[in-house]
Amino acid sequence: MGLFDFLKKNEETVNSLHIADNVLVAPADGEQIDISAVSDPVFAEKMMGDGVAFRFPKQKVTICAPANGTLSVLFPTGHAFGIIMPNGVEVLVHIGIETVNANGDGFRLASHKQGDTVKAGDPIVTADFGKLSQTYDCSTMIIITDPKDQKITFRAPGPVSLGQQITE
Repeated sequence: MGLFDFLKKNEETVNSLHIADNVLVAPADGEQIDISAVSDPVFAEKMMGDGVAFRFPKQKVTICAPANGTLSVLFPTGHAFGIIMPNGVEVLVHIGIETVNANGDGFRLASHKQGDTVKAGDPIVTADFGKLSQTYDCSTMIIITDPKDQKITFRAPGPVSLGQQITE
């Protein structure tokens, strides 16, 4: 057993989970909060759609796909990405508030490209929240931009683990 085998085992555990195609999961370990608590009114007032927000305690966090589907948009700056789920529901993951202004500084894209099929738990972007938090609010939002007439209910706020179901 190598020194870093525990990391490989953890990645295999997340990626080997069977996540249903109509479920959203936590994109990393952290705290799920009510979206109305974020500092940007566009998100807090649900102008882009209903959603949920997260705060992550670590300095560097890998944000993973919160659902199975197609990576429909992947901003080259790394601050946001979108997934179209197999049921047609469109999901936007926005990492931080006003972080588009960082022009990619503090973000590192994983190996997935726009148009790829992803599974819930696949790494998409690593964010250096230690660096970003010096200038930006690092709240991370998952927004349902087009629910396709699906009723999506989020679980109550509280601690979450990567891959934990956040919809009921």
